[in-house]
Amino acid sequence: MSEGPNFPLYELLGVGKEFAGPVEKLAILRDVNLVVEEGDSIAVLGASGAGKSTLLHLLGSLDTATTGAIRFQGRDLGALGERERTLIRNREMGFVFQFHHLLPEFSTLENVAMPGFIAGLSRREALDTARQALELTGLSDRTDHRVTTLSGGERQRAAIARAILLRPKVLLADEPSGNLDEHTGQRIHALLTDLNRELGTTLVVVTHNHQLASLMSRRLELHSGELYEQAQDVPVA
Repeated sequence: MSEGPNFPLYELLGVGKEFAGPVEKLAILRDVNLVVEEGDSIAVLGASGAGKSTLLHLLGSLDTATTGAIRFQGRDLGALGERERTLIRNREMGFVFQFHHLLPEFSTLENVAMPGFIAGLSRREALDTARQALELTGLSDRTDHRVTTLSGGERQRAAIARAILLRPKVLLADEPSGNLDEHTGQRIHALLTDLNRELGTTLVVVTHNHQLASLMSRRLELHSGELYEQAQDVPVA
């Protein structure tokens, strides 16, 4: 039996994003074209307000493009129903934000297991998988602790463990070390690159941190709504 077509992880084709302004529409992204292959590690740089988080939200199907198409493994995200997009977000995409968004009433283990509960895993399977994710992120000794007792770096590592619980195809991170001191931030940077290298998880990171960006295999920059390869200073094709 022959194999199916081998699609890239993402294809962005002429993607634009506008928001309603007080007088006229504001164009945040203009004609963005991008191909992301499985296993890539990509940093997206740019000034505040350049549209970095908007781009990440589009990649994560948390928002929809105004123009163009975003394909994930060959599937047009804009053409899918909300239920299908929700399933993709739960099982194939992991999200890490500047603030960890952990639930204070639950233990570290239960917080990490949440995507498994949502995906319909049994409680035992979800918790067992969460223990494995916590081991990967170096938090095996914090499983039963309340997240309110964890340090800032430990909370972010727990958030990363939650994001990789179901072994997603891609990890989308928005300023993952932006709320941490330099030393703790460097440990988070190392953890992210280790996950990319050891698990093969595709990594797309929005950041102002040039030290983190330097660890990625590709560095892109948003300027005036257009996306450029930083090394070539030409629009991404």
